[in-house]
Amino acid sequence: MTTSILAPASRRPSRHASRTLLAVAAAVLLAGCAQVPTPSANDPWESYNRGMTQFNDAVDRAFLKPIATGYETITPRPVRTCVHNIFGNLFDVWSGVNSLLQGRGRDFVDTFGRVLFNSTAGLGGCIDVASMHGARQIPNDFGMTLGVWGFNHGPYLVLPFFGPSTVRDGVGTAVTLTAPVTPTAAVFAIDNIPVRNSILGLYTVDTRANLLEADRLVDQIALDKYSFIRDAYLQRRKAMLDSRQQGEHASTTDALGQSQTQPDSLPVYDDPDSPDSH
Repeated sequence: MTTSILAPASRRPSRHASRTLLAVAAAVLLAGCAQVPTPSANDPWESYNRGMTQFNDAVDRAFLKPIATGYETITPRPVRTCVHNIFGNLFDVWSGVNSLLQGRGRDFVDTFGRVLFNSTAGLGGCIDVASMHGARQIPNDFGMTLGVWGFNHGPYLVLPFFGPSTVRDGVGTAVTLTAPVTPTAAVFAIDNIPVRNSILGLYTVDTRANLLEADRLVDQIALDKYSFIRDAYLQRRKAMLDSRQQGEHASTTDALGQSQTQPDSLPVYDDPDSPDSH
């Protein structure tokens, strides 16, 4: 059924899709115009990246940020939290798949335990009851899987609309968008176009709204916003990869790979057979 709907669309591109492709092409051309005399060693494409960042910022200021700010203003916090948790629960499935691909069986079990718990007791993921009981979210993606498999991250790369990335993470993003077992594939498989577009739109707004506070903080403390975001992104991804390569259980670390101290009332995830526990 999905194929029959998508096939005609691929033969007759809509005017909206054509305008989007033209806008991206123009952005790429404009991004290459500005030249940085001495780019950083980990950012040889800095000229392009800074231009693409300006394009993304322009799109954000014109469309995404105002909509996200309005959404934050008029939508009660419990509703926003529910929406965010539902999307997080959906993407936990993909995180679990990547944990399995990385050979991290314990993280795979922990993640799917979260999904099962939140999908039932958490009313479809609306309430993150798993985190309330000490089972924290384990962030994972295919870019991280490629890193565990030994692929170098490559140069820093700012993607149109998606923002900070690397060559490796960019490939991971492409796989996430196109692979048949990802959450995005499940959404795109919805035949009802208004429903599908509404879900995609709500996810975009929810994602941007949850970055508003970080955006305000960066504006306050960063002298060069581009460099600050680039360095923070690269450091975070390196810390996440290091924690996985060192064999640490991601359920006991935060997104930066740093150990978390757990209250006595929460489950203990430490391996009793490890040397550090004796």
